[in-house]
Amino acid sequence: MESEEKLVKLENYLKRRGASVIACSGGTDSMFLLHYASGIKGIKIIAVTISTPYMFEEETARVSEYCNIRGIDHIVIRMDIPSEIRNNPVNRCYLCKKKVFSHIAEVASENGFDNIYDGTNADDINDYRPGLKALQEAGILSPLMEAGLTKDEIREFSKREGLITWDKPANTCLLTRFPHDITIDERELRKTEEAEVFLSDLGLSGSRVRVHDDLVRIELRKENINAALVKKTRENITAKMKELGYKYITLDLEGYVSGRMNKKS
Repeated sequence: MESEEKLVKLENYLKRRGASVIACSGGTDSMFLLHYASGIKGIKIIAVTISTPYMFEEETARVSEYCNIRGIDHIVIRMDIPSEIRNNPVNRCYLCKKKVFSHIAEVASENGFDNIYDGTNADDINDYRPGLKALQEAGILSPLMEAGLTKDEIREFSKREGLITWDKPANTCLLTRFPHDITIDERELRKTEEAEVFLSDLGLSGSRVRVHDDLVRIELRKENINAALVKKTRENITAKMKELGYKYITLDLEGYVSGRMNKKS
């Protein structure tokens, strides 16, 4: 199916379903879904963002700014770290999604909406996504996946529509920067967020700062590794990480690998 045909399929899907609550994290996929759905006349849309200590604060702000400009109702729900994932268990994503979408379901019920959408795309079903089970159990709909839209297609359409998230690197929550089965401290989450924002501001977007007690292992996109080794940049990174309280600063020469901190057994 051609990309443009997939857009038609997406539009028909959204029109057929009608009023909806869209879970919008501020990432490329959910922002495109929100943008596209809000442009269809006659469909009532509410955007809901769950803000937690393990999410990036700038992403919540991005959704709020967009909704304000477009006149879209936007509800931000502040959620503490749920007790069941405080120790960063292997099934944290499943447990988190269940909690997150229970809050979003309450918003949908209070407003008389039957449909709740998320930004899962057609590529995600072939990736390691333990949270998908929670979405299925909760009856969450994924219009982008239903339309067969891939990540690359969503980026291309987002660029065409002028969305600033069109080339945003894929991201995950900050819990993925820490080993499983350790108690998560909110101060450590903020330190990790600050470290990654700093790297992005240096032009090293898509980086991960993996935390092992007082040692950080920095994973960069492979095309950025040489840039990070330039003396001035390397010194800036070292100084910032030490300022944040890390004692040992290491660069992973293999580069960024998705799911590196996942337990394999």
